[in-house]
Amino acid sequence: MLEHMSFRLPAALSAARSRRPAAAALSAVVLASLVLAGCGGGDKKEPAAGTDPQSTEDGTQLAAVWPLTGLPSDGRTPDHPVIVVKVDNSRASDPQYGLGSADLVVEEMVEGGYTRLAVAFYSTLPKKAGPVRSARASDIGIVTPTHAALVASGAAPVTKRRLNKAGVSFYEEGVSGTYRDASEHDALHSVFIDLPKFAKTIKDKSYVPGPYLPWGQEAEFTGSQPAKSISVRFSAQTTTKFKFDGKHYLNTDTYARSGDQFKADSVLVLRTREGDAGYRDPAGNPVPETLFFGKGQLLLFHGGQLVRGTWSKEKRDSPLVLTTAAGPLTVPAGHVWIELLPRDSDGGSLTFK
Repeated sequence: MLEHMSFRLPAALSAARSRRPAAAALSAVVLASLVLAGCGGGDKKEPAAGTDPQSTEDGTQLAAVWPLTGLPSDGRTPDHPVIVVKVDNSRASDPQYGLGSADLVVEEMVEGGYTRLAVAFYSTLPKKAGPVRSARASDIGIVTPTHAALVASGAAPVTKRRLNKAGVSFYEEGVSGTYRDASEHDALHSVFIDLPKFAKTIKDKSYVPGPYLPWGQEAEFTGSQPAKSISVRFSAQTTTKFKFDGKHYLNTDTYARSGDQFKADSVLVLRTREGDAGYRDPAGNPVPETLFFGKGQLLLFHGGQLVRGTWSKEKRDSPLVLTTAAGPLTVPAGHVWIELLPRDSDGGSLTFK
C-alpha cells in the first residue's frame, strides 16, 4: 500500500540536491552493520527483566537505561552531559563522521530548503564528528530538555542571544577538541570535533537527564499498517529516505562515511510549525525556525509498521508527550531518527509503503 501526505511547499527553491546512489549507500550500510555492533550504533537490546524503561529521572546518577535510547545502561554514569553536535547535511558534507556512535539524530529545516542534523551523543563519544556547522534557534527545543551542551561552528548574533537567554550551554569553533580537516571537504565544511577531548573541558558534569522519549517495551508496539519504505520530503532540495532491512531503518541516501552510518530502530516523524528566525543568510534566504513546542501529528515507524498519533510539548524545554486515540504512546527502546517535518502550509510531504 502506498500512502502520500502532501502539503504546499515553500516557493522559489533552487535545484534539487544530489546524494549518493541509494543502492550503493544501502549496501555500505548493510555491510557496516557487523562492524558497528560495538560502537554505539549496534543492535537493539531489550531492557533487562524487571527493569522499567521509564524509571530514569533527572538527577546526578544514571538509572537502569540510557536516556536517549531507553536501552539498558552498563552501570556507569558519564562524566559529561549530553552533547549535541550540529552536522551539515548537504552534498558538501560527504563524508559525515560520527553518526554511527550517536544515540539519537534529529533532522531540522534550515534556510534555502536544506536540512541539518542535531546529532546527540551520550553513551559513546567518537573522536571525530562533523562537519560541524552553525547553530539555529530551532536547536533550543531540541537540546534544552536534556540540558545538553550544544556544539556548532558558530551562530548569528541574534541566535547567540536567544541561546544564552534560553540557558543553552553553547560551544563554537575554537573550544578544545575542535579542529580543521580539509582533506575531504572544502573550507566551509572542514570543522570537526574530538568529543572525548572536548568533554574533558566541560565544567558542569553533574546533570543526568531524564528520558528524551517515553520509552517502552518492544511488545507494547502494535503497528496499524505496513511501512517498510519511507520518503520524507522537506523541500525541492532535501528528501531523506529510509528502507527497513528487517531490523533497522537505514538511511539509503546518507552522506555518512562508510561504516559510520546511524542505524535507526525507529523513525519518528513530527509535523511541526515553522516560524521566522528574524534574519537572512549571506545569500539572502530567510532563516526559518522550527517551533518545537505546542502539538502536532506524528507518525512512528518501527519494525516495518506504522503507528499514527499526536505529539505535544508544552514549552521548548518540556519533554515530549506522545499519544494515540487509544491512549499514551511509547517508543520501543533503541536508536531513533526524529524528523521535524514542516506541516500544512509550511511545506513538506511524506510518502511510505
